[in-house]
Amino acid sequence: MKKNTDSNAPTEPTVQVIGRMFTLLEILANREEPVTLKEISEKSGLHPSTAHRILNDLAVGRFVDRPQAGSYRLGMRLLELGNAVKARLSVRDAALIPMRELHKLIQQPVNLSVRQGDEIIYIERAYSERSGMQVVRAIGGRAPLHLTSTGKLFLAADDAPRVRAYATRTGLAGHTQNSITQLPALERELSKARQYGIARDNEELELGVRCMAAGIYDDQNKLVAGLSISAPANRLDENWLAKLQATASQISTALGHRAAKAAG
Repeated sequence: MKKNTDSNAPTEPTVQVIGRMFTLLEILANREEPVTLKEISEKSGLHPSTAHRILNDLAVGRFVDRPQAGSYRLGMRLLELGNAVKARLSVRDAALIPMRELHKLIQQPVNLSVRQGDEIIYIERAYSERSGMQVVRAIGGRAPLHLTSTGKLFLAADDAPRVRAYATRTGLAGHTQNSITQLPALERELSKARQYGIARDNEELELGVRCMAAGIYDDQNKLVAGLSISAPANRLDENWLAKLQATASQISTALGHRAAKAAG
């Protein structure tokens, strides 16, 4: 897929009324309760009669509802269209191109994995067969949650009782001398993952291999996948972390996720 390199491509609607329609929909989207015509007019800078005319047309198409005279909210047609878009979204499809771009930047394999029960399963990867020493995870491969960077992200999203239940079910079996096999140590690790939004595997699944992971979220702010970089332990570069997080955020945005606004 080629990127659009046309420098003359418009960045704003070329039809004035469509631009105004977008403005009105954004105003309604930022409020949970119905918004009065007066307030809509003030926020949009449109004359009340102009705003009223556009809102009436949107109401005909069910893009806007009028719960009572003089007030408006987003309509059910937007929900129907949103669900149609969401049904076509695939985390793998959304991730593939950003993963390849990240791989080009760091020249190390990039993995996409999801949770399945008490394990993660690798569903996509970006790597180069021409590269030298690299850690390539097989698509379809599985690994315990507590021994992997992405798995720790999923455990960090669970509450304390669920983490304890996981520890009881699995016994926190280890694969190397670095593996976390005690619940208190795992809880400390998960606390760091919650605090920083990233997780690590420090030769816990496989000796000589370190990983870092960032989460991918959907439109409901639910963790749906993890994006990770795996590298020989002595080659993992902390400078990759910002690039990893930016790529995970890009994929999340493609899935409809909207980052929380800072308070203030």
